[in-house]
Amino acid sequence: MQSRQNQPDESKREFLQSSLVLATISFGYLVLDGCSSLPYSIRAKGQTMNTERNERFVRGWDKLKEIDGEAGEKVIESLKNIAPDLARYTIEYPFGDIYSRQGLDLKSREIATVAALSAMGNAEPQLRVHINAALNVGCTPEEIIEIIIQMSVYAGFPAALNAASAAKMVFVERGIISA
Repeated sequence: MQSRQNQPDESKREFLQSSLVLATISFGYLVLDGCSSLPYSIRAKGQTMNTERNERFVRGWDKLKEIDGEAGEKVIESLKNIAPDLARYTIEYPFGDIYSRQGLDLKSREIATVAALSAMGNAEPQLRVHINAALNVGCTPEEIIEIIIQMSVYAGFPAALNAASAAKMVFVERGIISA
């Protein structure tokens, strides 16, 4: 007979189930749209993004369009029906607050972002958006490949290979290289 200590009670079971759902969402393995197994409270049914135009939002929206162009707008649009608040936070915090700071130019910020996303090894959609952004703000394809090669030292070859694959997709889409 198992001891009571080894058997999770209902609150532990709920915690573990919620943690699994959040981890799955975080790593992008779960498509949320129409996922009936998620509790209603974490789905955005009927919610819309608050489009109140405060200074942060306007500054962020302008910076997002400057850096990411249409790709950034598509990311925001894709969030509106599932996580409208996350769409707004994405405009206000990274672009309205961080990218708008004076300490680094946009090219340096995108180099750091491409490096970080490459090192993560599991953020391919975001990496593709930021490879496009890096090209938009003056990085060359050769510089992007050098960033990825540099990350192989610190993040390992699998992460670098994933990043190189993402770069190839972007370069083909933009006509920089052929398929």
